[in-house]
Amino acid sequence: MLLERLTKAFGVSGFESEVAKIVIEEITGYVDEIITDSLGNVIALKRGGGEHKKNIMVSAHMDEIGFSALKITEDGFVKVKKMGGISAFTSYMNRVVFKNGISGIISCTEKIEKIDAADIGKLYVDIGASSKKEAQELVEIGEPACYDSAYRELCNGCVTAKALDDRIGCYIMIEVIKKISEVYNDVYFVFSVQEEVGLVGATVASERITPDIGIALDITGAFDTPDNKEGNTVLGGGAAIKVLDNSVICDPALVGEMVLCAKDGNIPYQRDVLTGGGTDAGAINKSNMGVRACGISIPTRYGHSPHGIVSMRDVDACIALLGAFINRPFKFSDTIRNY
Repeated sequence: MLLERLTKAFGVSGFESEVAKIVIEEITGYVDEIITDSLGNVIALKRGGGEHKKNIMVSAHMDEIGFSALKITEDGFVKVKKMGGISAFTSYMNRVVFKNGISGIISCTEKIEKIDAADIGKLYVDIGASSKKEAQELVEIGEPACYDSAYRELCNGCVTAKALDDRIGCYIMIEVIKKISEVYNDVYFVFSVQEEVGLVGATVASERITPDIGIALDITGAFDTPDNKEGNTVLGGGAAIKVLDNSVICDPALVGEMVLCAKDGNIPYQRDVLTGGGTDAGAINKSNMGVRACGISIPTRYGHSPHGIVSMRDVDACIALLGAFINRPFKFSDTIRNY
């Protein structure tokens, strides 16, 4: 299954090539052009046939959060640096695998309840080595590592896996590319790199493409668990139409147009406001002296952990919404309405 392959692939920020290979393999023959830039972004163009077509950039990032080997201790343990938004609490006692295939368990130099979530420096990876020399032969300084957790199907059409942030967005883009034979607008599907460390890939890709409209596909919180009731989006509530987060205030006209698109297509949707975090929409929005930006979000439980959960019903709604939205004619002079 495609989603299982995508989530299993190694793709810590800066090391996304394994994911890129899957993406290129899946979309070849369905798009008019594919390029890979010097950073590793995969950019696929579907040319539109509309009379008043726009350049639309749709971006989902290939990278996942992870670790980098920082130091080997005298007794053979691997100290690590975080790559992206890592919590010490969610990492503790989980498996990781380095890019070279060496596996290990994350533990802590103190009792876990005595440290803060940000105390990554107090974590270490136990690879089973008995000495510094043995560990150095297995793991080089700078070697990246990701969580090592299984893809599983749950009840109610839900799945759990590592790296759903944002392989689920990549999956949605691939499915849309395959489903749509013709499109009104010129659509650049960007499978971006290094989002988790500063929206790097989308920044570069947007400068290349100079889009009229930017759309980010990424996860958002699911505020429906006993410990987390502070937001609006929930698992099973449909595609989440982004309104704002810490990186972007979405263009009101585009938000309204997306709502109309969902209503016209009887696509279940909800509105997405995040108190923290950001997506590639923030990078696109600030590029090229300003680009109208919006987003489609996938409600996710336990994001930035080894075991995220999404509903495939929400995923199907996101596929339907993105496919319909990129086929709409946009006339900016008359898209501002009283929503």
